[in-house]
Amino acid sequence: MAEHAEVEYATASGNDYAEHEATYEAFLHVTVVLIALIASILIGLAIGGVTGHWLTALAVFVIATGAAAHGLLSGSKASSGVALALSLVALALSSTG
Repeated sequence: MAEHAEVEYATASGNDYAEHEATYEAFLHVTVVLIALIASILIGLAIGGVTGHWLTALAVFVIATGAAAHGLLSGSKASSGVALALSLVALALSSTG
């Protein structure tokens, strides 16, 4: 049988838990921003494909992409949320009129 030594993970030098948490927070931020972008693009495609308002769909695409770029560069999730809300408003307005 092999000899079992002491576990070195807890005592190893360079165990940077704060850096792991920061990386995880950055991953979550990118995930939220990109999910909002994808949802806005799908809403824009619904606006263009179902109602035929492709100019409104183009505006949704541009606003969503700009908000995602702003969110990724600034670290804010609010801009993507606002773009998603505007996309839903545009869908509601284009489907009624």
